[in-house]
Amino acid sequence: MRIDVDVGGTKIEAAALHADGSFALRRRIATPSDDYDATLRAIVALVDGMETALGRQCSLGFGIPGTLSPATGKIKNAPNAPIDGHAFDRDLEALLGRPIRMMNDANCFALSEASDGAARGAGIVFGVILGTGCGGGVVIDGAVLRGRNAIAGEWGHNPLPWMQPAEHPGPACKCGLSGCIEAWLSGTGFAARHAAETGSRIDAAAIVAGAERGDPACAKSMAQYESRLARALAHVINLLDPDVIVLGGGMSNVARLYDNVPPLWREWVFSDRVDTVLAPPAFGDSSGVRGAAWLWPEEAAP
Repeated sequence: MRIDVDVGGTKIEAAALHADGSFALRRRIATPSDDYDATLRAIVALVDGMETALGRQCSLGFGIPGTLSPATGKIKNAPNAPIDGHAFDRDLEALLGRPIRMMNDANCFALSEASDGAARGAGIVFGVILGTGCGGGVVIDGAVLRGRNAIAGEWGHNPLPWMQPAEHPGPACKCGLSGCIEAWLSGTGFAARHAAETGSRIDAAAIVAGAERGDPACAKSMAQYESRLARALAHVINLLDPDVIVLGGGMSNVARLYDNVPPLWREWVFSDRVDTVLAPPAFGDSSGVRGAAWLWPEEAAP
């Protein structure tokens, strides 16, 4: 049996999975805000509690924002999470007293959906996280593409393509640059753009609900979001030509995106026809934690 932990900017979810991928136990806690040591303690307590309830020690896989730097061995590219800049894997191994395995959360998400989810059987899969941050993962013929610098799929920190005049230079991003896709399309970025244009400080879910009710300001923000998502995904299609793009994170629950975005991206995709499928996740917000299960081969799991 495996315990898999999805470490996010706002929540930490742990799940114990049977060999067939079904859940034996799931627990979720809030991520301690900007406190690395508290995050370590919270994860150790979460794992200990899970193993006590299960009555056994399990293998441990972790999906994380950002990635382990091949250069420093520390977490990089996770500005929304307290683990950024720390030797997170080594610190956890020391506290837990055993080896662990760790991979970028968007890679875990994409692997889960490519293995037995919405993109099962597809040759090239791009998995998108539209949550607190905005990440991406690439799976080709069932294997995660990691890349020389361990950043393959880091779509959220490219500039929004084909910016309209009113969009220049783009909002500031936590990475230190401006105009990044994450600053436009993450759930928090979406809410910030709505607030900047309307003065109304409401979260992404409230904007979506307002658009459904016919609120003009919310409807305008929603249409802008769809245009920006279409442009950003068109860039991915031009680079990777994926069979399936699967959305994850909180914004993946917005049903209208799957109908409205593909017709829009045709303007920017360099092809006479676009057959790429835009799909919701088969496992919802559990895909990330499920994907971490496959970091340990079955024969190596306790």
